[in-house]
Amino acid sequence: MSTFTDRIRPTDFGISTYLDNLKKNLYQIPTFQRNVVWEKEHVKKLWDTIYKFYPMGSILVWKTDIQLQRHRQIGGHPISDNMISGDCQYILDGQQRTTALMTSLYGGKIKGQEAFDPTLYFDLSILDPEDLDETSYRERFVFWNEIDDQNATLLRNIPRKKRFAQGLIVPLRDVYHQYGSVEGNLVRNGFADYEDPHRFRLRKMKEVLDNYRMAFIELKGIQVGEVCQIFERINQSGKPLSIFDIVVAKTFRVEKNGTSGFDLREKFDQFRNSFAGEYKRVDDLTILHMLAVLIREFIPDSGVMNITDRYLNEIKTEYVETIWLEATKAIKKVFDFLDNHMHFRGPELIPYRYFYMTLVCYFYENNQPDYAFLKKYFWYYSFHETNLLSNTTDLKSNINNLLPCRNTLPVTAFAFDKFLINKNTLRDASYSARSARSRAILALMANQEPKDWKHTDRNVLAEVYYLLTDKPNLHHIFPTNYIDKHPGSSKLTSNSLMNIAYITQMTNLQISDKNPVHYLQEFDSSKLQTILDDHLIPPDLLNWSRQEQLPDDALDQFIELRVELILDLLRHKLDGIVFDVIDTK
Repeated sequence: MSTFTDRIRPTDFGISTYLDNLKKNLYQIPTFQRNVVWEKEHVKKLWDTIYKFYPMGSILVWKTDIQLQRHRQIGGHPISDNMISGDCQYILDGQQRTTALMTSLYGGKIKGQEAFDPTLYFDLSILDPEDLDETSYRERFVFWNEIDDQNATLLRNIPRKKRFAQGLIVPLRDVYHQYGSVEGNLVRNGFADYEDPHRFRLRKMKEVLDNYRMAFIELKGIQVGEVCQIFERINQSGKPLSIFDIVVAKTFRVEKNGTSGFDLREKFDQFRNSFAGEYKRVDDLTILHMLAVLIREFIPDSGVMNITDRYLNEIKTEYVETIWLEATKAIKKVFDFLDNHMHFRGPELIPYRYFYMTLVCYFYENNQPDYAFLKKYFWYYSFHETNLLSNTTDLKSNINNLLPCRNTLPVTAFAFDKFLINKNTLRDASYSARSARSRAILALMANQEPKDWKHTDRNVLAEVYYLLTDKPNLHHIFPTNYIDKHPGSSKLTSNSLMNIAYITQMTNLQISDKNPVHYLQEFDSSKLQTILDDHLIPPDLLNWSRQEQLPDDALDQFIELRVELILDLLRHKLDGIVFDVIDTK
């Protein structure tokens, strides 16, 4: 039995030993390490680091019995086969350095650069600088396309080609594996003195190759969730490893002997390409969570009891295959409901991501969805003061209550308790906070399908979709300079959602920072009050504009009037539910 201290163990190997172990299938490279960027400059810098005996950073290795999809080659060299028994050793961090080392010493093929020879050469004529420098490595380490003068037609390479013919430019692999031949060639070409600086640099490179030790950190007895966290913390400059990457690798299946192949990432990509709209931007992990709750509910004894990393690791290929067809239909219904029934033109306005999971369970194999019920369900859980859908316990409770409601029209089995809302929560909501309540208010405004104030037949959110950070499509009803001078008793900030309305960017630019008394006069028409109603803007504002005067407490009055309009709209949407309002101001 391993101890706690066995979980992370540092070790080291020589370069050649490490590469030989790769060829012997002692290490595997999972396919979530897929974005290798091989660049000449980076390869040369890596070897300059080794040549100067600087540390290159550690290789992170995960020892586990979990079988993952893995690369069969690295740099064109076979490193894996289909038969692995016992613990696998997966390289979690270090594929790029491994590729550079492998191809530098043994050649190979670089994806996207198939005609290029990545074998690296060492120029013995380049002096070791006495001081630190950052440029000599470009001349010391070269590739064949920097040596080949193409029969003396490529003038810049002629000097190097001559040094190559003299044995002064040699492949790194020959320094390591055929040192005697390389040194003998130097002697025959006039460099017989043992202390000759060219031979000295040859010996130094051989000593580096013989003695440079690569550092490894081995993880053992560590669960998937911890591995993802460790990877993210040591790989600050790269893409974090996610549980989705692990599940993709673990469920991958190669097509053979009449068994179809399976690639979850490919399925996700194909699914996204099968429908239009902004909801194809919903992230992979959220869709994976939607699959997980369907597996939990509709595949007995799956072991997938929750959507945490611990249980996502239990997802098997056959589980996904079993539910995939009906699951994708249900997911599309979820997106259609949010987009075309609720009029949220993208995922940024969904208050709780758990809505995706509860809704997909309701739509799964449901031929009679009750959209009126779903709308009430959405607003109830979006605005309830107690945040009834903010954790996995709430998620499970919601799903348990929704499942009996499928294929029942109208839904009568779902019991809504008393609805509770705090007026002050509405006052304090800010569009910069990105809170669930802020998204709920913005969703409510979007649900009204507001029209532009200037072009009153144009939907604001039809062409330019609002993102939470896209300020030009949100208008301050009372401009910032007015609020600075007239803060009111509520001490309203310009970020308050009670002071925000959706308008088009062009109309917003026309308004600029004018006082509402003045800019509303520019748009005043018989239709304007109806337009403002859809924006949940009280009629008092337009009346003040027509009277060309704002009361001293205009901001305070406006806030309270708008809060009441929002409450009245919610009462209407939650008709039949006990509606309780408190105010903690």
